[in-house]
Amino acid sequence: MGLLEFNKLPINTLVGADWKTFKDITGGRDIGAAYKGKYRLTKAVCRLLSTLAPLQDRRYEKLLADKPLEHDPVFILGHWRSGTTFVHNVFSCDKHFGYNTTYQTVFPHLMMWGQPFFKKNMSWLMPDKRPTDNMELAVDLPQEEEFALANMMPYTYYNFWFLPEYQQEYADKYLLFDDITEKELKVFEETFVKLIKISLWNTNGTQFLSKNPHGTQFLSKNPPHTGRVKELVKMFPNAKFIYLMRNPYTVFESTRSFFTNTIQPLKLQDISNEELEKNILSIYAKLYHKYEADKACIPEGNLIEVKFEDFEADAMGMTEHIYKALSIPGFAEARADIEKYVGGKKGYKKNKYKYDERTVQLVQDNWNFALEQWKYDL
Repeated sequence: MGLLEFNKLPINTLVGADWKTFKDITGGRDIGAAYKGKYRLTKAVCRLLSTLAPLQDRRYEKLLADKPLEHDPVFILGHWRSGTTFVHNVFSCDKHFGYNTTYQTVFPHLMMWGQPFFKKNMSWLMPDKRPTDNMELAVDLPQEEEFALANMMPYTYYNFWFLPEYQQEYADKYLLFDDITEKELKVFEETFVKLIKISLWNTNGTQFLSKNPHGTQFLSKNPPHTGRVKELVKMFPNAKFIYLMRNPYTVFESTRSFFTNTIQPLKLQDISNEELEKNILSIYAKLYHKYEADKACIPEGNLIEVKFEDFEADAMGMTEHIYKALSIPGFAEARADIEKYVGGKKGYKKNKYKYDERTVQLVQDNWNFALEQWKYDL
């Protein structure tokens, strides 16, 4: 177990941001009185570490900037708590893939040098379990890249973790891209490609640079990308998409618990549980309808939609089915590693949810479209 408890962290993940990004995110925003100390400490550590960012930038320009990606990514989509973490962990067993790690999401500017030192200290400090669902936490485990992007540019939805008063604004601009400017969108595209290249280099080292005949492919698990399908297809025309659906009653209960707990060590402003719940209900609907509207732009054969309950019941069979449906190579070579991981999760105890009358009514009133389309009930 790490030295620090998750809900008592004295800083938040913005310590890994470059200085410009930190200033752009927090500039002009009100910091709650109870969080001034956390803000100042985070700011001080960020200011110190950001002086090291140019070292990576120079190495990136020398080694990776002009290198094309060999393969378009595989994107695992779905609302938070739809099973994306488990599916991500299963597919990451395939060495054909590269991905963002937990360490890299916090320190994206310290990925191409200095990792042994910073990773050791992070591992020593961080908890070994996620408090919301008992999934393991470790510096080298796959992680969603939105946290890394939030430390590389100010144009991400995950700014809401720090400044929850603006969650709806961030959702419309940077989750759904409805109000994003052309300039902001260009920064997003360039920053995301840069992150992918560095993550592949980080995972596979000289394989990426030497054009290994098997190639490497970025594996993304990032719920915010569910609202960006049209832009992702424009950036990566042959990207593959795995869309996860899960019982909306479970998703609501789990998301409410996850957001309520996760935001505690990250926020620099207060938000009431009632406001957070209201935002969850609203943003789920926006994300659902945006995906449904935009999925038609995905080329035929590049999208598969899966109920997480089906995947959970037969992870090996469903994984093989997804590989075949999306024409992803390498399942036979990865089978043993995937079986080992899946077998090791058989004793895992996940949270069980009991739906009270209020929860049932909220989901039925706000998300009935999903219940009907996906044919879920109590």
